[in-house]
Amino acid sequence: MSKATRATKMLEQAGIAFTVHAYDYDASADSIGLQAAEALGEPPARVLKTLMALVDGKPVCVIVPSDGEVSMKRLASAFGGKSAAMMKPADAERMSGYKVGGISPFGQMRNVKTAIEEQAVAHDLVFINGGQRGLQVRLSPRDAATLLHAIIAPLVA
Repeated sequence: MSKATRATKMLEQAGIAFTVHAYDYDASADSIGLQAAEALGEPPARVLKTLMALVDGKPVCVIVPSDGEVSMKRLASAFGGKSAAMMKPADAERMSGYKVGGISPFGQMRNVKTAIEEQAVAHDLVFINGGQRGLQVRLSPRDAATLLHAIIAPLVA
């Protein structure tokens, strides 16, 4: 497994402090995010999942704790929209340039607006997908939000 991905390259180029953590990815897990948290020995609230969604038909990236469920109403509201829906996996892969289970908010093929769950930024360090299945980067959630120009808002139900 390569530890150099578009995501890690973006973080390096931006001068963001991060560490890389590999784990055994289980494609058959009910929840990829929860499986990552368990494999890393971390609380699910500190292991964030990256999801791709549509708000009023426009693509957005959503980062929430792995044990959280996105509220579509809150997601739409965060972006000033009327409706939100999760993106189909094939569309998420095409939009982000990453495989489902390895989608990172960093180094995506297209720049899309991003939102981070406000509870996540209360932690000093969090884990976010590093652009490959079984690869997480640990960094400050505030650094991630700044780099991504992310909206910080209540997103989970």
